[in-house]
Amino acid sequence: MRRLMMAGLLALGLTPATAQAATPSAEEVLKTYADIAHAAYSDSLITAMRLQGAVDALIAGPSAGTHTAAKLAWKTARIPYQQTEAFRFGNPIVDEWEGKVNAWPLDEGLIDYVDTGRYGEASDENPYYTANVIANPTLKLGGRTLETPTITMAVIQELHELDAVEANVTTGYHAIEFLLWGQDLNGTGPGAGNRPYTDFDTANCTNGNCERRAAYLKVAADLLVADLEEMVANWADDGAARAQVMEAGDKGGLAMILTGMGSLSYGELAGERMKLGLLLHDPEEEHDCFADNTHWSHYYDALGVKNVYEGHYVRIDGAVVSGPSVSDLVAATDAELDKSISGALASTMAKMTDMVLAAEAGEAYDQQIAEGNEAGNARVDAAIGGLLVQTREIERAVAALELDGLSIEGSDSLDNPAAVFQ
Repeated sequence: MRRLMMAGLLALGLTPATAQAATPSAEEVLKTYADIAHAAYSDSLITAMRLQGAVDALIAGPSAGTHTAAKLAWKTARIPYQQTEAFRFGNPIVDEWEGKVNAWPLDEGLIDYVDTGRYGEASDENPYYTANVIANPTLKLGGRTLETPTITMAVIQELHELDAVEANVTTGYHAIEFLLWGQDLNGTGPGAGNRPYTDFDTANCTNGNCERRAAYLKVAADLLVADLEEMVANWADDGAARAQVMEAGDKGGLAMILTGMGSLSYGELAGERMKLGLLLHDPEEEHDCFADNTHWSHYYDALGVKNVYEGHYVRIDGAVVSGPSVSDLVAATDAELDKSISGALASTMAKMTDMVLAAEAGEAYDQQIAEGNEAGNARVDAAIGGLLVQTREIERAVAALELDGLSIEGSDSLDNPAAVFQ
């Protein structure tokens, strides 16, 4: 029997060692997953620290150059972070933490000045809609008063999701994005936010409160770095998130992986981040709305799902982290299914690339979802369609791997579109 097995392996051009490598254990796959998480969060931390340095330079010497450099550093920091979003949904530690760094959309009037003619004076859903922390060192918060003579990490942490209103976002990437770009007042026309660098220039201040605005930007950048340090530690060899995945067992750990892949693909990205904005033709529903960077955020979200399935991540320095993957496990069970899943993931990336190329050529994502832009709408809808197809393929992988108790996040925009207009 052993001779027959050896002959079969050699006929396929395989040795026993390579055959074993082609069919890894679930534990090996979980380790690759955790290794990629650690690398991607480490890259997020590195780029956030570069953003922190660029913010420091802007504050120390406000100019068009230092402002542009800080904005570029923000966009660069989004590249690895968006690829980490595939580790959400299935991992409780990540889910509980994520809102501190990437919550959106935000009611920016809580943070700083806004054009109330476009933004509005008040909101029935948020009593702090125009509280303007930067302009008001004394804030009335329900029955109490918050004194903020100095804007600190503790202050913006206390205000984050104040009174359980999710739009009260005061920390993380999008708070920093708003401070760097300001409101995008162009609707679905061309152009991003256009905050002047002099908003941070205490010697030649525009729009008032430049010292407090600079202080807010500084502590928000510092807090982002601190929060990412926490998550890098969680995925280290002795980290809590890594331990949670490894201790879940073969089936439980794989279920966590596939839950993250499916939920990001379907409810979060295809639904809340893309279909909702397309249905409403609303630029306020785009993810990186102040910077007009949404096309790249969606692209790297989709790439993150592909990374996880293939067990392959390219670091910001070009190094590759790879190992036994979910793809290997599926292929060992059903090679045709693995090809189908890989094809669906590649097709989604191609459609995301079409969307990115259009944006980089001058038609930003908010323009692509504009009412009446048939070609732009079709381009975005094609990317959504790709995500829906890959979700169905992910569900087939769940069945092939015989995983139970897995729930993929939904979205009204996909499951009950009529509810979006109510």
